[in-house]
Order: sequence, then C-alpha cells, then structure tokens
Amino acid sequence: MKNIFLIPLLFLLLACGGRRESPSQVETVHKEHGSKALHLNREQIQEWGIKWALPAKTRIASRISVPGVLSLNLNRTAHISSFVGGKVVSLAADLGVAVRKGQVLLTINSPEFADAQAEFLQARARFLLSTREFDRAKMLLKENAIEKKEYLRREAEHEQAATRYGALGSALHSYGITHAQIDELIGKCKLLEDKTYKCDIADPRLSVLSPISGTVIERDVILGEHVIPEKNLFSVSDLSTLWAILDAYENDLPLIRADSSVTITSSQYPEQVFPGKITTISDLVDPKLRTIKVRVEIDNADKRLKPNMYIQGHIENRTITEDGLLLPEAAVQNLEKKKVVFIRSGETAFTAQPVTVGGKIGGSRIILNGLIGDEDVVIEGAFTLKAELGKATFGHVHAH
Repeated sequence: MKNIFLIPLLFLLLACGGRRESPSQVETVHKEHGSKALHLNREQIQEWGIKWALPAKTRIASRISVPGVLSLNLNRTAHISSFVGGKVVSLAADLGVAVRKGQVLLTINSPEFADAQAEFLQARARFLLSTREFDRAKMLLKENAIEKKEYLRREAEHEQAATRYGALGSALHSYGITHAQIDELIGKCKLLEDKTYKCDIADPRLSVLSPISGTVIERDVILGEHVIPEKNLFSVSDLSTLWAILDAYENDLPLIRADSSVTITSSQYPEQVFPGKITTISDLVDPKLRTIKVRVEIDNADKRLKPNMYIQGHIENRTITEDGLLLPEAAVQNLEKKKVVFIRSGETAFTAQPVTVGGKIGGSRIILNGLIGDEDVVIEGAFTLKAELGKATFGHVHAH
C-alpha cells in the first residue's frame, strides 16, 4: 500500500464544462514553437472527459507499507555447545530464564578436559626445568665451562618447552578457562624433589558459560546425557531488540533509503506503533517474487514483540525532492518516443509539451523538467488527446 502526502494540495481542479455547442471537427493542428496543438470545442471537451489541473511546487513525501516477519537479532544471539565431549552432571538454566554473560549454564564431567589440564601442568614443569638448565648453560658459557654445542642444545630445548607450555595454556583458554582459574590450578600442584608432578588434582568438571547476556530461547540437553562438541545445547538471545525482515517490491526501491523513517505495526497490538531503523537493504532481488529484503532493527525493551510474528512495515521518506511537480501517471503520454503532457494553451486549445519524468509515487509521476508549475495540465483524457493528435497529424480528422 502506498500513500502520498503533498504540501500544499497538488492539484487544484478547474471547472472544465461550459455552454454546449454543436459538434464540429477537431480543428487544425498547429505547430507552435515546435509543439503540436489541438483546437477543440467545448462539447468535445465535455464528451471526452478532458480535465486539467494547476500543479504547484511542493515538497513530496512518500509512504509505503510492506509485509514482513520478526526474527531474532542475530548480532545478539549465541548458540552454545561444549568445547569437549563428556557427561552432563548439572544444569543451571532452563527455557525462558534470563542469564548474564559468563553465567554457568551446565557442567560436564570430561576426562578429556582432565587430560588437558594434566598435559598443561606437565608442560609447565618441563618449561620450568628447561628454564633453569638454560640459565645455568648461559652462566657456564661465560666461564667457558661448557661447549657451544651443548649451550645451543639446551637453548633449543628451552624454546620447545616454552612453545609447548604456551600452546597447552591456549588450549585451556579455548575451553573457557580464565587466567585466574589456571593460576588456581597451578597452585594445587607442588614440585617434588624428583622434579615431576603428581597431578591427580586435575578437575574433570568443565562449566559451560553463556557468552552473552540474554534469555534462554532453546535448550536441547538433559541431565546425564553424553554430549559432543558438535551439538548445540543452549541458545541465548538478547530480546530487547529484534529484526524485522520486510519484503519490498523492486519497484519500491527508489523510495527506500538507509535514512528512511520506519515504523512497525502488528495486528496483535493495533493501537501501538514500534519505531525502527533500517540496517540493511539487500543487494539481491528475489528472482521469483521480485522482492527485496529490508532489515530493520526494532526496539523491544518491553518484549511485547515475539520472533516469527507477522508484521507490517511502513517506510516513509519525508522529502524526495525539494521542489518537485507531481502529476497522475495517466497525464504522462508517450508521443514520438518522448514523454509528453498536454497543457491548455488557449481557451479550448491543448498543446503536447515534452517533459522529463522521475520516479513514481503511488499512481503519480514526478516531473523533473518541462513544466514551470503554473500551467493547466490535462490530468484526465490525455490518452484521447494523444490519439486525436495522431489522427490529425496524419490527415485523418474525425467529426464528433
């Protein structure tokens, strides 16, 4: 649905009738300044339904209504799975529950996670040992108490141990373990005299955290279930904003801009209007439906709107052109490969005036050039005038 708002009133319809005269033929076709004119009588004007209007310079606004559906704001939605396989030993969230970023959703007992901790602690022990040996090698090299070859060997071992230690630390971080938790893990182990670790303190329980604040909208896990990293366990979304995915026809594309004003309405809340902002206008046209996807971000702080609800989007441009002229589309005719309108050039004379047209607004067309704005332009019956002009031009003058 398209609406047009004109300030001031675009067309001032003028009285087109008059006293009746006897029918007569269309009079001579004149060429005035390169334009073709038809001279009619008053009865012909009435019978043919010729009406004209005085256009005015105006600011032009457009408003189109298009269907759409609400969806999650995918920029504020997270699908959550486990980083390792294991058995679910506790659940801390359920559907519809509000959660904070970093809050525990579930805990998994994972031997794989325990092994990762043990490997990290062992790598740290080797790193500390190699660090001491390398420091000693540097001191002995200065005193010429060690061969260069032995020094280089210890240096290489130290670099390898450091790389391994760092890689396993990064692996623990990838499981969601923080620096503070790793420091706590390190503190549980004591270095023995034989420089080995007794790492039975590695905890196999891994807590899965929410990466964002929001509402739990999906849960697909139960207590005691064995889960794998590929399975989605929870979905969390911030529902304070939603996306409205609108389907606009390609013909409406000139009326849609990133700065267009947008509101959303729903049959569920007929008295309420929800403001929005265009975030994306698709670059692709659906080859079958000939529509374009327009994504609008909607404020939903009160959470009255729900994903998958059908809605109507209303896109408004307050100003398309500063000083435009608008005429009904039927007023614009094709004549000799040109766009023309008919203006009243005399009491009962009408002249074909070439014009340059712009975009469409509803059933009207923007006129860019060719008119000043003070002309009487034929808005009804222009096609008949064009037809009669063609007959008269080729010498086929008919009586009416």
